[in-house]
Amino acid sequence: MTTEGTAVPTADVPPRTGTGHPLALPALVLGAAALGVSTIFVRLTDVGPFASAFWRVALALPLILVWALREGGAGSIAAAFRSPAVLLAGLFFAGDLIFWHLSLTTTTIANATFLATMAPIWVVLGSWLFIGEPVERHVVVGLFVCLAGAALLIGGSWQLAPERLAGDLYGIVTSLFFGGYFLSVRVARRRHGSGPTAFAGCVATATVLLVAAAIAEPVLLPATVAGAAALVGLAVLGQAAGQGLLAFALGHVSAAFSSLVIFLEAVAAALVAWMVFDERLTLDQGLGGLMILVGIVAARPRSAAVTRS
Repeated sequence: MTTEGTAVPTADVPPRTGTGHPLALPALVLGAAALGVSTIFVRLTDVGPFASAFWRVALALPLILVWALREGGAGSIAAAFRSPAVLLAGLFFAGDLIFWHLSLTTTTIANATFLATMAPIWVVLGSWLFIGEPVERHVVVGLFVCLAGAALLIGGSWQLAPERLAGDLYGIVTSLFFGGYFLSVRVARRRHGSGPTAFAGCVATATVLLVAAAIAEPVLLPATVAGAAALVGLAVLGQAAGQGLLAFALGHVSAAFSSLVIFLEAVAAALVAWMVFDERLTLDQGLGGLMILVGIVAARPRSAAVTRS
């Protein structure tokens, strides 16, 4: 993925399309589920979208630092900070969070979630164009099945309205940034461990978000205990768990397939809306969720490869 014509840097390592770690696929699934469930905390915070995005990352940094130190030590962290791919991943993720939080607060959850799940389209295109990673035919088939499933899952709640057009556009921009994040992390993980990659990337993300929040929002600190608790939940579940698991999995599974599993974020969000906000699931939504699962299974890696942790 590129921004203003700048391609994601590649490493002198052959691309890997299989999964060489037994926990890679479970990590992908759990990471996607954590991201989907964490959307509830965005609505429960009492700070603005930029401030909540900043605190999401900043409050997770101590947990990710412990992980990075245990995995590779200070030397590995320093090497990750010198990696263009890692820092680019942090910038892409900052853009993703800015526009994702803007979308969630200016359009419906259904619209924001569905438009954000367009990211796999850009990842599939970018895998071939920018990072030298071939995309197999069954992955493309799985992508279309997942897209159809997502349309069914969220289509009943989809609302196109002029007053929400800006929020819908934010959702599309979110998908572009998230696609770039996937590609950058995939490249970074060819040379760096998951912990150092996640930590260095998050530091870059938090720096950008702090500047954005300071410029755009008058209040950075939560006003209530409940608001602070929501930010902690967002940091632990959405950032440390969700993004951390993705960083681990992207060292073992192709960017294209990994991005398809993120469709499970929409499934998790629908389940949360049902359990927490009493939004009843319809037959179409159930069928859509099933199609997403079928698409992911159809696109699953066919070969194994040995990769770093």
